[in-house]
Amino acid sequence: MRYPDAPRSDRRDVLHGTPVPDPYRWLEAADDPRTRDWQSGQDELYLAHRERWPHRERWADLLAGLAPAETTSVPSVRGERAFFTRVTRGSEHAVLYVRDHVRDHGTDRVLIDPLAVDPSGDTVLEAWSPSAEGELISYQLSARGTEDCVLAVREVATGALVDGPIDRVRRTPVAWLPGGGAFYYVRRRPGADLYHRRVYLHRLGTDPEQDVMVFGEGRPAAQFYTVAVTPDGRWLTVSAAAGTSPHNDLWLADLGRGDPARPELRPVQVGAAGRTHTRIAPDTPGGGPMWLRTTVSAPRGRIVVTSPGDLRERRTLIPERADAVLTDFVPLTGERLPHPVALVAWSRHAVAEITVHDLRDGRELGRLKLPGNGSIGAIQRAPAPGHEVWFTYTDHATPKAVLHYDALEERLRTWSASPAPEDGVRVTVERATSADGTPVRVFVVSPAGRPDRPRPTILTGYGGFGAPMSPAYNPDVLAWVRAGGVYAISCLRGGGEEGAAWHRAGTGHGKQRVFDDFDAVTDLLVGQGWTAHDRLGVVGNSNGGLLVAAAVTQQPGKYAAAVCLAPLTDMVRYELGGMGPSWRPEFGTVADPDDFAALLAYSPYHHVREGLAFPPVLMGAFDGDTRVDPAHARKFTAALQHASAGGPVVLRVERHVGHGGRAASRLAGLRADVLAFCGRWLGLCPEGDRCACSCAR
Repeated sequence: MRYPDAPRSDRRDVLHGTPVPDPYRWLEAADDPRTRDWQSGQDELYLAHRERWPHRERWADLLAGLAPAETTSVPSVRGERAFFTRVTRGSEHAVLYVRDHVRDHGTDRVLIDPLAVDPSGDTVLEAWSPSAEGELISYQLSARGTEDCVLAVREVATGALVDGPIDRVRRTPVAWLPGGGAFYYVRRRPGADLYHRRVYLHRLGTDPEQDVMVFGEGRPAAQFYTVAVTPDGRWLTVSAAAGTSPHNDLWLADLGRGDPARPELRPVQVGAAGRTHTRIAPDTPGGGPMWLRTTVSAPRGRIVVTSPGDLRERRTLIPERADAVLTDFVPLTGERLPHPVALVAWSRHAVAEITVHDLRDGRELGRLKLPGNGSIGAIQRAPAPGHEVWFTYTDHATPKAVLHYDALEERLRTWSASPAPEDGVRVTVERATSADGTPVRVFVVSPAGRPDRPRPTILTGYGGFGAPMSPAYNPDVLAWVRAGGVYAISCLRGGGEEGAAWHRAGTGHGKQRVFDDFDAVTDLLVGQGWTAHDRLGVVGNSNGGLLVAAAVTQQPGKYAAAVCLAPLTDMVRYELGGMGPSWRPEFGTVADPDDFAALLAYSPYHHVREGLAFPPVLMGAFDGDTRVDPAHARKFTAALQHASAGGPVVLRVERHVGHGGRAASRLAGLRADVLAFCGRWLGLCPEGDRCACSCAR
């Protein structure tokens, strides 16, 4: 291979007495002429190599056929109106709709269509929130992948713009006050980049630069805030966390007393080791109940009941379970119910369950029968009449559907769904044993009725930020399996599959456990005959990209291909770009000598050894990414291209997109490239058994 020139410098930093080489520091400067020339060469190399990946267009067709015909979000119900987004097959973006009568299907009106705002397709609808009465809708748009939004407000009945745009926001919660004349939200201070956020009160029709700051003054720059107001406008809650910390502080204010611009915030939780969320039923008087979903003294979660009027008195209503993680809690207090009940969502080894409880004493009354072994989204309650909820359901073979539960009728039904394809897949759960003896689960999706092995296999994982790898419909998985391959999704420490303790075990100085877990799953898949090392590829995105980069540098001989998208790779300098400072609770900080030693011990960029036969690698980066600096992908690519005695290393950089949402055609192109690359190096044709060509290796 002849790669674009990437001169190695002798640049090194001495940190805590340790010299740390950084030969490609110059690639951190995206606008440096040398970086631009190098990137142009990488673009040409990537396109030339893509021509050698057989059947890319056939992979694209297969993926398109597996895309859901229609996907709808959970509705936010305000009065008789229901607000939701919908994505249809062939559309570029989710479109925001309103249904003027929640039960009257077929009368949906478009409120916000990003493609109508920007025909280029580079603008994304990031967030939206209807007012308490459903007369107004706030929405946030971002452009070119940055996730930096502008917020505006429209009248629902006419679509007329009534307020905004307000800049310096990033998917902020919008907490409306009754009447729709004002809302609380989170905004960066003037001149700040991604940090220095504060909670403000905005009154419609006024200059946002004159908005009153109600919380955050003097607090650390990397604090993140959420804000919420109960539907009746009585109670305000403000939550603060240090970046992505699993702990938060929480305050409560009674808006029925005094000026909403100067709420008297009382602490609910400050300095506790855990995360707590509040649930307050509508029209709760000062002495009425307030429920706390908390991991304080309960890593898997419990429900505590207290009173907004007296926060000192607290008792456990629903205790922690040893076999499941509590993920959601919704009180149903509608006056037509014989007695108030609660829905409690659990995740048992990443699979969802919902139990029904008596809200008075916490007794379990029953369980909802979900469609299968899948996952659910957040449960959305209608403020009135107070006995109905909506939530999403999906699994490995079922596109996301919206389910509706009526506690009065005790009936669960489908509110919207897309037909599931004939899946032809089998899902099994296997258990690997990590280096320290910890059991690690992995979902293995394989062709039904075809026991022959080994097969070309893709292994993926995440292992970070408490995010679980729950069952979910993914056209990539079904396309690969339909072609005859195996797709494995690992549930590693650092994720949220087994609760807060499972997450903590894979953070900071324990991060190597995540990579050990992944290695154990690799050995299991080969040892059980699902695949072989020369037919096994790894794919990861974001923190999953870090996972793949670590796997490739620590165990290069175990994989035949690797796809590493938007990764962190230089863990010594991760705090200096993107959202890095907010991730210190997850990874640690180089400023601390012990944290530095732990980071350097696994930092993939610093463990690329010359002369090793690394597998073929497809690196991916997005030039609008404000979360993970694309410099990580550039530097790691240069290091691998210099050192590897193995397969080709190519870098795919996509313009005008970022870490999050993008046009559907952009996402489809990325997915087709990933499967075509893996098919090329793992020996799988999208035609499966019908293949009559010589496309395998």
